Amino acid sequence: MKNFATKTEFKPGTVWLAGAGPGDPGLLTLHTLHALDSADVIVFDALVSDPILDLAPEHTPREFAGKRGGKPSYKQVDISLRIIQLARQGKRVLRLKGGDPFVFGRGGEEAAALVSAGIPFRIIPGITAGIGGLAYAGIPLTHRDTNQAVTLVTGHDATGKVSRIDWKAISDGSPVIVIYMAMKHIEKIVQELRRAGRQANEPMAFVCNASMPNQTVLETTLGTCLADIKTSNIKPPSIVVVGDVVNLREGLDWLGAEEGRVLINNIDTGTIDKKTG
Repeated sequence: MKNFATKTEFKPGTVWLAGAGPGDPGLLTLHTLHALDSADVIVFDALVSDPILDLAPEHTPREFAGKRGGKPSYKQVDISLRIIQLARQGKRVLRLKGGDPFVFGRGGEEAAALVSAGIPFRIIPGITAGIGGLAYAGIPLTHRDTNQAVTLVTGHDATGKVSRIDWKAISDGSPVIVIYMAMKHIEKIVQELRRAGRQANEPMAFVCNASMPNQTVLETTLGTCLADIKTSNIKPPSIVVVGDVVNLREGLDWLGAEEGRVLINNIDTGTIDKKTG
């Protein structure tokens, strides 16, 4: 097979803002794989998995620039200044971000900083967790029989507080809601959705460590999720989905099927607990 990725030259003094996807190295694009092999330095986020970093040559310097909710994190301005500094040293800088850099990844802020500094750059899209994570859980983002619209929402705003969005408008207009970075404020988010009219028995799922070997899926409802979170002890990183598409997991859990779960006419006849994957 021809190596399509190498057709694009990674030039010295440039920055490639690349998405690493939800974690499984197999979901990388050819351009990102090429960048990993060619970069002079890799500046990576907290959610970039070790197996992905291991694809780069051992001698390639790696600089951590991760952000995690509730933990000490690098300031965004410092991250942007660092990649500019490295590019001005004539290095090929791979700025590797989890998921897609332009989907709740602050890639736009870093790209704008590069524009202001006069640094050439390239954007390499990645598979965002709201798509790839749900697919690995056997939950389709859309299905003709359940929804013709979907909304992607962040669970908190730039200040770290629960997103100041119009939950009522989103609830009314979108049968399926996918929420990033929701765990910290999940109680408030559930309250907002219930106040907006979503029913207590509406299906809901949490996909933790999406696409990784330790992926965990909690199937629950809006009314029981807070209690289920405590008993299951799930933790971030996770992607949250609300809507009837969650029910489709019963017949579409392909990872469970690979591990021996038998599905006949969408009925689970195996022994894998639906609440743990």
